[in-house]
Amino acid sequence: MAMKKIPMFNNNASAITINGQRRILISGSIHYPRSSPEMWPDLIQKAKEGGLDVIQTYVFWNGHEPSPGKYYFEGNYDLVKFVKLVKEGGLYVNLRIGPYVCAEWNFGGFPVWLKYIPGINFRTDNGPFKARKF
Repeated sequence: MAMKKIPMFNNNASAITINGQRRILISGSIHYPRSSPEMWPDLIQKAKEGGLDVIQTYVFWNGHEPSPGKYYFEGNYDLVKFVKLVKEGGLYVNLRIGPYVCAEWNFGGFPVWLKYIPGINFRTDNGPFKARKF
């Protein structure tokens, strides 16, 4: 099986280049948890037909870690499947890993359990907020 060539991205103050070609990339958002995996191929195809080059999406922490240390990447939270479908559709992905989600999403995408961490203040230079483990 032949390996596919990975595009070479570069940028400077005036342009993004992909494989040496200057590009203007047009992006739009598809928030994968807002739809079912069965809908994703059609949404991606419509995005491409509409002229998009890039699908932008947040990574929804509250959906992927509903309780401390318990991870979920199935159903409409199957991020890997979503990213692969975008690639198969011939588009690029811009993952917005957060942790904050600015998308009219409950609790800003933070897991609700996080608010019960003693001394935590969200989105600040706060020790408990910046901790790697809770």
